[in-house]
Order: sequence, then C-alpha cells, then structure tokens
Amino acid sequence: MQAGPRCPRRAPVRPPFDWTDVTDSSLRERPPRTDPVLARWRNAVFTIFALSGFVFANWAARVPNIRDILGASTQEMGVLILGLSGGAILGLVASSHVITHLGVNRAIVWFLATAAVGLIGAGLIAGYTPSFWLLFLALMVSGAGNAVLDVAMNVAGAANERRIGKTLMPMYHAGFSVGTMLGAGTGALTEQLGVPVEAHLTAVGVVVIALDLWVVRYLQPAEEPHEAEPGTPAGWRTRLSAWTDPRILLIGLIILGMAFTEGSANDWLGLAMVDGYGLTNPGGAAVFAVFVTAMTAGRLFGGAALDRFGRVPVLAGSALLAFAGLLLVIIGPTAPVAIAGSVLWGIGASLGFPVGMSAAADDPRKATANVAAVATIGYLAFLVGPPLIGLLGEEVGLRKAFLVVLVLVAVAAVCSPAARKPKGLSG
Repeated sequence: MQAGPRCPRRAPVRPPFDWTDVTDSSLRERPPRTDPVLARWRNAVFTIFALSGFVFANWAARVPNIRDILGASTQEMGVLILGLSGGAILGLVASSHVITHLGVNRAIVWFLATAAVGLIGAGLIAGYTPSFWLLFLALMVSGAGNAVLDVAMNVAGAANERRIGKTLMPMYHAGFSVGTMLGAGTGALTEQLGVPVEAHLTAVGVVVIALDLWVVRYLQPAEEPHEAEPGTPAGWRTRLSAWTDPRILLIGLIILGMAFTEGSANDWLGLAMVDGYGLTNPGGAAVFAVFVTAMTAGRLFGGAALDRFGRVPVLAGSALLAFAGLLLVIIGPTAPVAIAGSVLWGIGASLGFPVGMSAAADDPRKATANVAAVATIGYLAFLVGPPLIGLLGEEVGLRKAFLVVLVLVAVAAVCSPAARKPKGLSG
C-alpha cells in the first residue's frame, strides 16, 4: 500500500505580538535599582533641605506680628532682619573651617539645631520679653546656623549625587522650596488661628530638632576616601585658596546672577505686578505664587535635562528663559503677558543656584571650601539685591529697575562654561 503524500511540517505560529520580548527588553534596559542605603541617604538630604526652608519660612510668616509686638517702623524692621543676614555672612565665612573640623554630617546635626534654637529664641523673646536687640541676636544665631547648614547640606547632596550617578542637586533645592511653602502655610495658619508667636516658633523649633536627630541617622559620610597627596597642605590657607581659583570665581558669578534673579522676584515681583500692571494685592501675591511654583517645577524636573544635555547647555538655556521672562515682565503690554513672563522667569531661575553648587563640589577634596566660597558670593545677591532694586524702583519704577537683573542674567549665561566638570575628575 502506497503511502499518501506527506504534508509539509508547518512552522510554529508566532503570536502577532510577543510580550515576552517586550518585558525581557524592558528588564534589560531598565536602569539598576538605586542601592537602598544610597536611597535613604538621598531622602535624608532632601528632608534636611526642606527643614532648612521650613525654619526660615515660619519666621518670615510671623514678621508682621513681630513688628506689631515691637511697635517697630519699617526701617527698624529692615535693621532687625539684617541680623539674619549678618549672621548668615559670619556663618558662611567660618563654614569651611567649621565643617572641616566637625565633618559634614556632624555639622548638619549641630547647625540645623542651631538654626532651630535661634528660631525658638526669637519666639520666646518676642512673646515674653520684647527686646529689639535681643531679637537681633537670636536672628543672628539662626542665620549663622542656617548658613553653615547650607554649605554642609550642599556638600552632602553633591556627595550623594556622585555616588548615585544621577543629577540630584536641583531636586534637593526643590526640597528647600517645598519646605518654604510648608513653612509659609504653617505660619499663615497659626496667624489665622491667633496662635501666640512664642508658642508657634517654639513648637516649630522643637519639631525641627527632633526631625534633625532622626533623619541624620540615614546620612552616609560625605567625605570621599582618598590618600593624602604628598606635600599637599590641608590647613586653612588651602581652604582659602578657593578664592583664587578662576573657575570657582566664575561659578560664583553664575550663582550671583541667578540668586539675584531669584531674590528679586521673591522680594519685588508681587509689588511690581500691582504697581506696574494694576493688579490687586491678592493678584500680585498670586503671580508670585505662580513664579514659585514654576521655579519648584523646574528644580523637580531639571535633573533629567541636565543628565541628558549637560550642565553648560542647560545653564545657558535657563539663563535665556529667565532673560525672556524678565523682558516680558518689564515691557509686556498686558498683565497676562507679564504673568506668562513670570512663568519663564521662574523656570529659568530654578537651576542656576543648585547646578552652581554641584559644580563647585566636583572635586571632593576641595568641596567644602569651594561650596563655601560660591555660597558666600551668592548670598551677596540676597544682601545687596533687595535694597538696590528698591532704590532704583523708587526712582524709575520697579519694572525698569529689573533691567539690572537682566544684566546679571546675561553675566551668568556668559560664565556658564565654567560649570563644565574639569578633566581628570571621575563621574
């Protein structure tokens, strides 16, 4: 019997879409999970930045109440607030030496607590023994504590950024912004509820100290392990050498320009919208809130842009956005155009300070001294900026006074190549 013709073997039918390929590919391409120890360190640094902003904003929210308690004039309140700024400058000048002596993590513990103790002192003095000069001293203590903390937490953030291998500094500074928003909200609520200033600021200070002692358990050493180079001095003269490093000074100019840009909006944008565009006081406050929101968003999402395009293009682009936004606020024909400008201004101002701090900390051996130097230059903007814009605004109007800010934004853009990581440094 003859066998019939054999049927050809049919190839196995493949599904039209193989999900295994997709999941296998996604597993292969998924970035490695961050080490839990580094992730907890990252979250701790973010919390510390937020606590720093929280301390400052709770004080700022009660300034009108404290003015009424003291019966002080606007000029006298300006002198009082100089205590905060003066303490900050003293803290910044001493910061590299103090942090080198204590270590980064111990400096964070002690000086976040110092800032909180100054806040508690300010509340108790205002509530129980109102004294202008005692309050001035309490603010100096808080300002000095926050300044040393500022340098230490930026050094810790830069070290964590290097270990994880992703740009995180803008996110940390967004944490500061989140802290200021929470602090402002807390202050506004206590003001609305009629909570005495001494009870409010004391409670905030105690909570901050408790969180400080809790969160620092998750910090890792920020100092990079390295062998000391023969013949390299490690004393205060070496730390002061940051002030003769051209790259560090140029990074300082970037931070100066962008800090001036940020600070000018913080102090004067709301009033400029009221005086220049006829908005109501609540409307001016709302535009300032739009600016802060845009700046916070820029910091939260700016890390991805920095990792993709690099520091120099992103810094230059940020300066361009800030420049364009400022122009719209200065010469915009209508309030909606100026509001759109405030959004661009906020996004453009968001990355200069954190990226400058990260760039200053590129060399871990000199990170503390370099960060202290550029932070001191940047803080000059917060000291000089408000009165300068105010004086010019009195003569030519606030919108025209912002032309000074345009110049400093342009300087920051020109200096942006200094943020490129030097050859020979890993990461």
